[in-house]
Amino acid sequence: MSNYNRALVVEKNFVQCVLQHNFPEPLSPTNWSDTDLDKESVVDLFESQLISRHLDFAARKLRAENKGYYTIGSAGHEGNAVLGKIFRITDMAFLHYRSGGFMAARSKLLPGSNFIHDTLLSLVASCDDPIAGGRHKVWGSLPLLVPPQTSTIASHLPKAVGAALSIDKAHDLGIPSVMPKDALVLCSFGDASMNHSTALGALNTALWTAYQNIPMPIVFICEDNRIGISVPTPVQWLESQYAHRNELEYIAVDGLNLFDLYVKGNQAQRYARSHRNPVFLHMKTVRLLGHAGSDVEQSYLTLREIERAEWQDPVLHSARLVIDNAIMSPAEVVDLYEDVAQRVDKESRQVIHKPKLQTAEQVRSTLTACSRPRTAPPLPSLQQRQQLFAADFDKLQTPQHMAKLINWGLHDILLRYKNTLVFGEDVAQKGGVYNVTDGLYRKFGAKRVFNSPLDEQSILGSAIGLAHNGFVPIPEIQFLAYIHNAEDQIRGEAATLAFFSQGQFNNPMVVRIAGLAYQKGFGGHFHNDNSLSVLRDIPGVIVAIPSNGDDAVRMLRTCVREAYENGRVCIFIEPIALYMTKDLHTADDRGWSFTYPTPHEEIAPGEFKVYGSGKELVILTYGNGLYYARQAQYELEKHYSLNARVIDLRWMAPIDQARLMQQIHQAKHILIVDECRKTGSWSEALVTMLVEHSETLLNIKVIAADDCFISLGEAATAGLPDKNDIITGAIELVRKHPTSGSQRL
Repeated sequence: MSNYNRALVVEKNFVQCVLQHNFPEPLSPTNWSDTDLDKESVVDLFESQLISRHLDFAARKLRAENKGYYTIGSAGHEGNAVLGKIFRITDMAFLHYRSGGFMAARSKLLPGSNFIHDTLLSLVASCDDPIAGGRHKVWGSLPLLVPPQTSTIASHLPKAVGAALSIDKAHDLGIPSVMPKDALVLCSFGDASMNHSTALGALNTALWTAYQNIPMPIVFICEDNRIGISVPTPVQWLESQYAHRNELEYIAVDGLNLFDLYVKGNQAQRYARSHRNPVFLHMKTVRLLGHAGSDVEQSYLTLREIERAEWQDPVLHSARLVIDNAIMSPAEVVDLYEDVAQRVDKESRQVIHKPKLQTAEQVRSTLTACSRPRTAPPLPSLQQRQQLFAADFDKLQTPQHMAKLINWGLHDILLRYKNTLVFGEDVAQKGGVYNVTDGLYRKFGAKRVFNSPLDEQSILGSAIGLAHNGFVPIPEIQFLAYIHNAEDQIRGEAATLAFFSQGQFNNPMVVRIAGLAYQKGFGGHFHNDNSLSVLRDIPGVIVAIPSNGDDAVRMLRTCVREAYENGRVCIFIEPIALYMTKDLHTADDRGWSFTYPTPHEEIAPGEFKVYGSGKELVILTYGNGLYYARQAQYELEKHYSLNARVIDLRWMAPIDQARLMQQIHQAKHILIVDECRKTGSWSEALVTMLVEHSETLLNIKVIAADDCFISLGEAATAGLPDKNDIITGAIELVRKHPTSGSQRL
């Protein structure tokens, strides 16, 4: 028998060891008598383990036949089947990829489920797969309350923390909750993942929260197989870090012993459920069959090391337990083992004929799907708004700068949508670095407006978790640059959820980000940051960039409504340099001050605004670019008799391409003004779109920021487009490609 086909070795060894009564010695003293499990329950758990094991074998066989597409298995981790049985189906579970046993056991709590069939559909990427529809092999199920995860490396931990935070908060606020008040959240991950910054940040946030006596009912399940692909975990590393942490109940458990898992797992869930505090369940186990089918363990482990792990096979340990306790005979164990193998094989032969996704349209059809849309609540009454705004109510029709108008907009949103939350660093008592959230904490209380630790990954992850349980979070990222160290929470987690669940799960959220450049007195790439490139290629998200207070309020309302009604993920970029801007052309002209929009006013996603009616030159821009383009528009007409039409995109995603092409189709000169660095900027995509879809040859020029970081002091705006750059660029463009009437330039 080839030493390289370890799946075949493990499969055959099991039967031989059982018939020869050749088993590994127990590693923990917990016995059947220490539990309240009856015979049927023990057999049921053992069967769940066998189902997981044979599904791993099937995945390898299907891949070898080029009929399956995923071979990261659960072999060695089958002990988590116990956790799938003892945690309630109403306890939301965020699982990593070695959770086959857990899912097999949890599925049995749902009458009529066919876990084997559903998992195989996922392995062969069939569009009949009930969770992802063939888009990926994921563990996930709406009725089992398991949001789908792909091959995560701790990136699901922050949202598990947010979901745990949401339970008591939802019931305290009277918000319809997916989970009952005594529920908890569990999340599983590997020992290597515990070194990732997302895991460390999530655990820190959970403990930071619990330390303040805020309920945090979560069980962190670290399934420790002592290796991360090929990198070993240092001996006693996890114990040394987590066995004696304040606010964290540490419980070590033998992941190879069903009975120890049952006792310690129940201890973990009882503690988290009653104390509403975090638990670290350290499940020590082994990894079998390598990291995945393509992983050749022999390249980094000796054959002896591989065989040593295989000898500690949890399925062998379970066989010994059921035989030694006279629950099953050796023959009955083998019969059950082979019966499960036949059931899996029979289903395997059937699922390979199930339909698959064929077209790009089919694949992307779930990108923004929402299987449970809802209607936004009615607008608050005049009396409610008068009471809320108090002395400010009479000022709503007095022109204001953007920061004040957004602040009022948030007041109205929190009043209308009872399930909205505003949180982030400094947003509560301080009212935000720029006072945009001023007064919200006093009027809506600490349960709806609260500060977070300085950790953007946890801020965004918590928002996703809160959204899983009925909330529409409005988290704030203090500066645009700080989104970069947490962008995967949007790209890899928030934006993919509807896609991988066919809209069964959604995480509605509106991420407010203070950002972009042109700030006086700030330098560096953290406060004055003009890079939006990380948002350009995230499918399905709505990206809004208002340039003035009137648009900001109406667009923010749209984002919240889209999140509430359709489960959308929205990114709302607020140009810091325009927060306090009041004038446009001259001091005290109030050209950039606006009255507060009436409560029903919104701006639809993709709807841009056109300033002027010039046909020769179109200036296409957004954000700060609009402010300078409007100044340039005035100068071009006054001094050069050049009438320009300025288009403020407002929404960077989606862009109403058809209507935009109609606007520019008669113009021969297109000037794109982009405040972001030219390389990787939105201008690249805009040029491509215009050239690709125009029926005529367009004369296009781009004015964008230098490919450089921003300086401190007087040079803070050097290298950024301004009014003079736009004027010069417009004149050069028209002179270079003159049309009738433009030769005068």
